[in-house]
Order: sequence, then structure tokens, then C-alpha cells
Amino acid sequence: MSTHLELATSQLLEINSISQSSVENMINSMLSKKIDQADLYFQNIYSENWTLEDGKVKDGSFSINKGVGVRAVSGEKTGFAFSDDIVLPVLEEAVTTAKNITKNNQDKLVKLAWNKINTKEVYKPINPLVLIDSNKKIELLHDIYELAKQDPKVTRVDASLNGSYEIVLIATHEGSWHADIRPLVRINVSVIAEENGRKERASSGYGGRYSYEHFKGNNIIEEIVNDALSQVNTNLHSVGAPAGKMPVVLGSGWPGVLLHEAVGHGLEGDFIRKKTSVFSNMLGQKIAASGVTVIDNGTLPNRRGSLNIDDEGTVTQETVLIENGYLKNFMLDKMNARILGMSPTGNARRENYAYLPMPRMTNTYMAEGDYEPEEIIKSVKKGIYAKNFGGGQVDITSGKFVFSLCQAYLIEDGKVTAPIKGATLIGNGADALKKVEMIGNDLALDNGIGICGKDGQNIPVGVGQPTIKLSEMIVGGTE
Repeated sequence: MSTHLELATSQLLEINSISQSSVENMINSMLSKKIDQADLYFQNIYSENWTLEDGKVKDGSFSINKGVGVRAVSGEKTGFAFSDDIVLPVLEEAVTTAKNITKNNQDKLVKLAWNKINTKEVYKPINPLVLIDSNKKIELLHDIYELAKQDPKVTRVDASLNGSYEIVLIATHEGSWHADIRPLVRINVSVIAEENGRKERASSGYGGRYSYEHFKGNNIIEEIVNDALSQVNTNLHSVGAPAGKMPVVLGSGWPGVLLHEAVGHGLEGDFIRKKTSVFSNMLGQKIAASGVTVIDNGTLPNRRGSLNIDDEGTVTQETVLIENGYLKNFMLDKMNARILGMSPTGNARRENYAYLPMPRMTNTYMAEGDYEPEEIIKSVKKGIYAKNFGGGQVDITSGKFVFSLCQAYLIEDGKVTAPIKGATLIGNGADALKKVEMIGNDLALDNGIGICGKDGQNIPVGVGQPTIKLSEMIVGGTE
């Protein structure tokens, strides 16, 4: 048995006096010719949060959240129950509740031959919460404060440190056990600066599936502080944004959040199955400009959106969604893959045991092209360079989106000139893909700060892209 399975079995079953055979019997009791899928999802989550406000540590909290989710699927119907207590009587009651999705489910029972599936390691099974003591965690926050306050224009600095250690054990209807040990850490800084009576705010962060020590040893503290200071100082000297249709250059890295929202969600299997996505019935068709390749990859080492297995026990993979402009695949869990006649892609995700899994992104990005970023800028006579994004909204059915820019510049005669404020990008995901004219050779992923919301569930994700030029977008501005 792998280390993951040994630890997960010990922490989730044995400690609660539950045998593996009793869980296997519960799965068997749910199976019939009318049940297509069944699983039990056990989980422990240990998490902490440290907060520094204007130089003082204001909060240090720790929590434990544990429980089990029980699911039975018949066709497109799902029976689901969960419990905060991992004890045998409650588990048996949850199984009874979940399997009531069909009546007379005792016909044609299947006795499974159970296997324990070894887990690969996209990240190490460490507990970041205990690898350094509290004093060193607080020291990291104070380092951020001291660095940021070196800029005399900065009037306030807030910082936070978040970490979690998650143990997952999954028993499935295929007769298999799967386990994962998931570390996750993140550090954030927010600054307020003032100059000539004008105030601006900016923030930055970094994170991934490793220990807090990663922040100290890789100059990450300096990187995120400098990023926040660059943003805030740029905006202190910004002018009003122009409005209208114009070419737009999107920077590398975090601006890939536009791709995530405007395109990625529309390629999730549940929206495809329900035909509520603008990309439904378009498999194999050209939906983007030549050269556009979009990938979802849950196997990138130590990335925030990566997973060894998804929340159904499927091994994550690299899935090419769009290749050279053509729609090649969707992001699929087991249920939607079965109904669509396709294979699961390792994209079943859930916030925790109390929620149903659904198709979600992991790390989603556009592959790089051949252009130097400088060439792309030089090709624009008058337009916008969007270096950093704020929030956004998208309608999955229509693909329409609106995004605000938190760091952007004018492009005039092939040169980046004045910083602008108040700009928004307005468009349609499907149309935007077709307007990609130039793709840079500088692919970058975000710094590990992405949180994706869907149907009330929030999960960590990654985004990315190279510098790209769109021939025309609607820019909402102030002038």
C-alpha cells in the first residue's frame, strides 16, 4: 500500500474504528443494475490563517474540518448525503439515504474485488502547518511589512499567510481505494499609497503545494512586495482610460484569468451535457484563431491547481481542450463522461466532503507561440496593454464577459506609454478566441493565487498564458 493510502486509512478509518471491509460492504450495498456510480469520500482538512494589519498581527486561527460524503448516481440523478461524524452508524445511514435514488436496488448485486491504487506524486505529502513554528510564520509577515514600508508613499501594509493540510480517502464503485495528501500554502500583501492627495491600493500574492519555507528561500517575499509597489505606483500616475473598440494586448501570466472565465467554464462537461454552453455541439469544429491551443493540466509539479487524483479518484492528466483553433476535448468527471460517451479527464472537484463533485478546471492556460512580446507591442498603433486583471463576470450560456483591469497602459505608435485607470474589457469568449492575432513566446502561469467559484463551491486553480494580441475588443473607459 502506498504511503498516501497508509496514512489516509489510519487517519480516516482506523482512528474512527471503521474497517475497510465495512466500507467495501457499503459500496456493494449501493450497487445494482440501476446504479451507475457510487463512492464514499472521506476527508480531514487542517487549516490555519495568520493576519497582519498595518504592522501588527491581528489574527492567528486554526481549524479542523472532517467528514464523509456518500454518493450514488443513476443516469443523471444523484443521491447524496454527508456527515461531519465519521462513525459507522452515521455512515450506514448516509449510505441508505444516498442509495434511495432508485427503488428495488437489491437486484443484480455486484461483488467487487477491491484494489488499492498507488498515488503518483505531483507534490510531496507534507504537512506545511507543522514544518516551521509560529514565530517564523509571524516573521514572514513582518518581513513583508518592513519591505513595503521602505517606499515613503506607502501609508498602510496588510499581509496574510494561509495554509492547509488535507487528507483524502476515496472508495469507488469500480472496487478501488484512492488516497491523496494535499498541502497548500499562500502568502498575500496589500498596500495603500498616497501621493499629492491621491490614494491607490494594490495587492499581490504567491502560493502552491509546498511548505512555507518556499517563500523565504526563493525571494518570493521580495517579488510580491515589488509587484504590489509597482502596481500602486503605476496607478498613482494613471490617467483616465479611453473607451471604444481597439486592439488589446494581454500580458503573460495572471491575465489568463480571462481565458479561464470566458472560455474555460464553457468547456466543463456539465455545461456541455446540459447544452447550456456556447461550445455545446462544437466538438471538432474550429472555434478559435489558428495557433490557439488551450490546455488544462492537473499534473504540473507543486502548482496550486494541481492534484495527484481528482475527487473521484481519477488520475489527473494534461488535456488539450483546443488545438490550433479546433475544439478537441472537454473537462469531464465520470458521470458527464459516461453520458457524453467520452473518458473522464481527472477534472472532478469539490470544495469538501459536504459538496458534490463537478467538472472543474485545474491549471488552465494557452500554449505559447512564436512572437517576442516586444514585437506584439510594436504591432499596435493605438490600443491598450492589459498587464494585470482585477475581477470579472461571465455568462456561461452566451459567453459574454466583463473584466476590470487593475494595471494597464496605453499603447501609442508601438510603445507602451501612460498608465490608465478605470478600464474594463467587454466581449464574448467565443469571439475573443477568433480575434487572437499574435501569440507570444513567453508563457507564464500565475503566482498561485487563483480561487474559482462555481455553484457555491470555491476551489484553488491556476491560470496562465503568454503575451497575446487581440485585433479588437470593446474597452470601457472613463474618457
